[in-house]
Amino acid sequence: MRLTDVEIDESLSANEGWKREDGKWIAKKYRFAAFMDAIAFVDRVAIASELLNHHPFIAIDYKIVTLRLTTWRGGGLTALDFQAAEAFNNVYTSE
Repeated sequence: MRLTDVEIDESLSANEGWKREDGKWIAKKYRFAAFMDAIAFVDRVAIASELLNHHPFIAIDYKIVTLRLTTWRGGGLTALDFQAAEAFNNVYTSE
């Protein structure tokens, strides 16, 4: 079920670094010391995504990985997007 603007704002405040884009996306940039660290992170994001059955758009720009989320079936942002955002933040901090 699609979240309201208030629910989205509350969920963003609970997920450090994630920002709303174009009203229907949330996105975050992760920075790494080396290119291979960024690639290893993307591998771990892929595993977390499979477990959630919710997959981000991923852009790799050398040592910066940008993840973007939305729920197509939900018509915008849903609780699943924020569950995935939290999981990806956990992947990043567990390195």
